Amino acid sequence: MKYQGKKVVVTGGTHGMGRAVVDELLDNGAEVLLTGRQGGDVEHGFSLDATDLGGIAGLRAEAERRFGGIDLLFVNVGFSTLTPFAQTGEADYDTTFDVNTKGAFFTAQQLAPLIHDGGSIVFTTSVATVLGSPGLSVYAGAKAAVRAFARGLAAELAPRVRVNVVSPGFIDTPSMGVSGVSEEVLRQFKEQGDQITPLKRHGTSDEVAKAVLFLAFEATFTTGTELAVDGGLGQGVSA
Repeated sequence: MKYQGKKVVVTGGTHGMGRAVVDELLDNGAEVLLTGRQGGDVEHGFSLDATDLGGIAGLRAEAERRFGGIDLLFVNVGFSTLTPFAQTGEADYDTTFDVNTKGAFFTAQQLAPLIHDGGSIVFTTSVATVLGSPGLSVYAGAKAAVRAFARGLAAELAPRVRVNVVSPGFIDTPSMGVSGVSEEVLRQFKEQGDQITPLKRHGTSDEVAKAVLFLAFEATFTTGTELAVDGGLGQGVSA
């Protein structure tokens, strides 16, 4: 099996893109510890609030207990709302940065010492960091910070650990990556995605998973880079 013997931690692994990565790994022989707010309710799971530094320390202890060391840390927890600039409050701002940025940074800090030599970290960012989307300004800023973290960590952890980023566009998941919106707003959001994406469709979670695992295990001379899985949306492609 392709990933036989690999030991992996996936945060935000209970659904969508994270779950697709987990399933691909498990189907190919890897051992996986996944997290989510209800992670403890699923097989291979660990319940984690990504903003809780004590919980992140607990994740490190659990990974060390189960595996000793790991080959991949996939930092995939994300949170966004479609909130216009003028209506964004302090609580919206703090939650968005706490989940996407603070949580990502300290998860990497805690688990990096467990990563075997030659292993890797992959972060999830978003096409929103380069696109300029109404209602997603704070989210874009939070994910742009993660992109900057990845460059810095790639330098600090080299040559022992590679650090890369996958940047999805509109991906076909139940929530489309946004919280607290009505079915009608979500439908409009999906339609907009199809219209503005050069390939004129949404990506799938499996397509993102393939990119993540390529960066994790195959791109062995690649670090500090961002791989877009966005149908050309953030790449200056017109169609």
